Amino acid sequence: MKTIVITGGTDGMGRALAQTYLERGDQVVIVGRDERKGRDFLDTATGIGARERATFIAADLSLVGENQRLVDRIAADFPVIDALVLCARHYRATRLQTGEGHEYGFALFYLSRFVLSHGLLANLEKAESPVVVNFCGPGAGFGEIRWDDLELAGDYHGNTAMVQGGRLNDLLGVAFAAHHPGARTRYVLYGPGMVSTSFSGEYDAESAAHVAHAKANGRSVADGIAPAVALVDAPPSEPLSAFNAGAPVGLAGRSFDRSDAMRLHAMTSELLSAP
Repeated sequence: MKTIVITGGTDGMGRALAQTYLERGDQVVIVGRDERKGRDFLDTATGIGARERATFIAADLSLVGENQRLVDRIAADFPVIDALVLCARHYRATRLQTGEGHEYGFALFYLSRFVLSHGLLANLEKAESPVVVNFCGPGAGFGEIRWDDLELAGDYHGNTAMVQGGRLNDLLGVAFAAHHPGARTRYVLYGPGMVSTSFSGEYDAESAAHVAHAKANGRSVADGIAPAVALVDAPPSEPLSAFNAGAPVGLAGRSFDRSDAMRLHAMTSELLSAP
């Protein structure tokens, strides 16, 4: 029996992954902010006789403090973690600053994944074939990282925030592998492609139209998660790898620049250590 931890596990592809592994007989921990959806997951687990293998943890992952609390709780309750699957993100058409002073999307889509990836490594290393699967959109190659304004205080747009968040996660993967050269834990950047999923967010008219198109024309959630399930079941041999809808993505492009990754890691560590 494996232990699978899934952020954003109350909805969409995260929930579908949780259901898949629960039905297989694994221990599944989901994290989300909607307690009603969390209770629904537990009720579903009860209905299939799997309640003792299902855990829901309510957390606002846009808050660094909540992520650190989550690391402490999961590390204590689940000494061995086979897979950490990072699915949580939320589109915002307008800029929102969290109570800790961070731009919401930057905190949820990047900082949370940074804290959880590094924070739970010790538990992952105890597993037989440990893996982190980061749902992002690797190797997109477009959009710029605003190094002097990572939290987009100067000129915010929801699409800009999402594109930059994806690029930051590419660099997170590169830096993770570089900072843990002897680790057995594999880091996988996974892009599901266009999937007809829940698209958590608050949209303006233009972005809502794009969402409606994706829901009407995207692949099913089952198809979207199938390659991710395969990656969790049999992690790649390389410390870092990337896939879009099951197809390998080369790591030679500018999206995976090592110097940029080291720069971002240093900036993030300094930001998180600030009082």
